[in-house]
Amino acid sequence: MLIFVDVSELRFIEAQEAVKAVRSGDHVHLSSIASVPHILVEALCERTDLRDVHFHHFHTEGPAPYAAGGAFFDQGFFVGPNVRANVAEGLADYIPVNLFETQAMYRSGALPCDVAMVQVSEPENGMVSLGTSVDCSVAALEVARERIGVVNPNVPFAGGSLVPVSRFTALVRDNRPLITKTYAEPSATDLEIGRHCAGLIPDGACLQMGIGSMPNAICACLKGHKHLGLHTEMFSDGALELIRAGVIDGSAKAIDTGKVVASFLLGSEDVYRFVDHNPAVLMMDIAYTNDPRTIAQNPGMVSINSAIEIDITGQVSADSIGTRIYSGTGGQLDFVRGAKYSRGGKAIIAMASRTSKGAPKIVPMLKPGAGVVTPRADVQWVVTEFGAVNLYGKSLQERARLLISIAHPNDREALEKAAFERYHRL
Repeated sequence: MLIFVDVSELRFIEAQEAVKAVRSGDHVHLSSIASVPHILVEALCERTDLRDVHFHHFHTEGPAPYAAGGAFFDQGFFVGPNVRANVAEGLADYIPVNLFETQAMYRSGALPCDVAMVQVSEPENGMVSLGTSVDCSVAALEVARERIGVVNPNVPFAGGSLVPVSRFTALVRDNRPLITKTYAEPSATDLEIGRHCAGLIPDGACLQMGIGSMPNAICACLKGHKHLGLHTEMFSDGALELIRAGVIDGSAKAIDTGKVVASFLLGSEDVYRFVDHNPAVLMMDIAYTNDPRTIAQNPGMVSINSAIEIDITGQVSADSIGTRIYSGTGGQLDFVRGAKYSRGGKAIIAMASRTSKGAPKIVPMLKPGAGVVTPRADVQWVVTEFGAVNLYGKSLQERARLLISIAHPNDREALEKAAFERYHRL
């Protein structure tokens, strides 16, 4: 394969030629979220001579032919909608891992990485940017035997984790747009939860939150705040509005002062354009963004994450519905612990009291087989549309009483009965 030492000597090859470097039995890393190298995925999945090729990645947008079984076996670090049914049928699989540790799996050799296939920006001064999806791709590019880059002019040149173009063993061109995502307008329930969360966030706090209608609702409720910071694994349009309004300015951050720090993005084209050549944005290795020791350095760190279920002891299930894997551990525990270790920090689990189908989300016991993403010993604040309670330092019986107080009113009697049967008092 070619090694490029000078930008003027760059040579591009066809995707079909590039993926000839993949061998049977290889483990292949994909850059993720909005920046999947689909041109390489398509070319690789056309090959009929391969056996036992494993794919690893964060959540991916778009088609996932590598998760259909046969010669290819997907083992993602996160399970998105495009592979959820395949995992349920046993055609694909899931690696339970806190996102902070994904890079360590590659760097330590605990998980092989033979081929790294990533999408990158146009080169500048001999460097390319991983754009909207840094995640654990930096680690993959360090250890992989073959390193294939897809140079795409639609990938923003975002600072923070630049890669020498000479590191790649092959380069391919593609110009398809990055996948964008729009989110439903926040519901009345989302906005009520957002107001409760905003009441816990002081001026000058540093935030971590995900994407979706609820995080956007929380952002909408923070427009009166001042001097907020952002250190997160990902952000989207809701946070961008606060940045442009001057609510998020990073001035109170102890590290990366005045800068927005993230590792991956999924949102509108406006979000992607915002990070392009923006010195106020750092797109960083997940080893940095999700390290609890790094997170804790910013005072007043507030993490906001969600849950599928919480039992009355405070155990948080966020990756599965019973035995069915729904998403992944993600960075929830990374940020819960980082926020708790921060001076004046708060870890918040925010969720509606019931599912969209009316099922309770505060329950006597998690569904059999459900995974505990955040242990009860780590849980601090829990927020629903009915209020906010702090479980930190509370006994099991006290936790039950507090959680019942923010459950849906129609679920409280059954929860009280279950708690009494469990503890013989309430």
